[in-house]
Formats: sequence, C-alpha cells, structure tokens
Amino acid sequence: MSTPLSALYTELVIEHDKRPLHAGLREPFGAEVQHVNPTCGDEITLRLQLSADGTERIEDISYDAVGCAMSRASASIMADLLIGRTVDEIEPVQAHFEEAMRSRGRIDGDEELIGDGIALLGAAKFPARVKCVLMPWKAYQAALVETRALGA
Repeated sequence: MSTPLSALYTELVIEHDKRPLHAGLREPFGAEVQHVNPTCGDEITLRLQLSADGTERIEDISYDAVGCAMSRASASIMADLLIGRTVDEIEPVQAHFEEAMRSRGRIDGDEELIGDGIALLGAAKFPARVKCVLMPWKAYQAALVETRALGA
C-alpha cells in the first residue's frame, strides 16, 4: 500500500510552514551556518546561540529557510523543540528523530520525545524528502560544532 503525497502535508506541517516559529535571523548568535540541498534547491541559514553560563543550553535558534514546505516546517518544529534544552537533552531527541526519518516508515516516532516532529515522519516513506526534513537538523549540528570551536 503506498502512501499518498498528501499524507506528507498534515495540518501541523502546513501550520508550521505558514506561521513558522523562531524564523528570521536574530542576534546575538555564536555561529551561523548555511546549508543547501542541491537536489531540490532548499536552503537554510541558521544561527545558534548557546547560554553563556557553560551549560550548553540552547538560548536561541533563528533561521531563514527557503524551499519546500517540509524543510521550512522542519526548521520551525526543530527550533521550537530545541530552544531551552541543553545539548545533552537534545542528543536522544535528534538521534530518535533521524532514526525514524531514515526508517522508510518502519519506526513509529515517539511523540513524547520528538513532539511536533511526529508530523514530519510521513516524509520517511519518501527518500527524496528525508533530506528536506533533515536539512535544518544538520544545520543545527554544524552550528553546534562551530559554536564549540569558536568557544574553545
């Protein structure tokens, strides 16, 4: 049984696409990264600000995302899910989300862990869309590496 493409665009995805949370590049920020998905043209510029108290708490994630609804919604959902958490708290969230996204629909997402990210898992059945959804998450990872390098 195949999944219709309309299953990708749940109401929650459409809402995050139309009214993105934390969109718009803000200051201050510890690192800024740009990622592009060359296969479809999606782009994101993401800024990450960690707390100054050494706890590695995400103080802010701001971004400018251009591309499909899935990639823009993913950026919105990710930023909302991660802001306020520590990097250590985020690691299992990110690991589970990526595993579910790469499972081609075989792994049901844990809504307790990934929150609104559950709405993005319909894309797991469409390999070409997995990159769209994971692009903001990869940009976050790159910004975290850069922030740590600059702080060292």
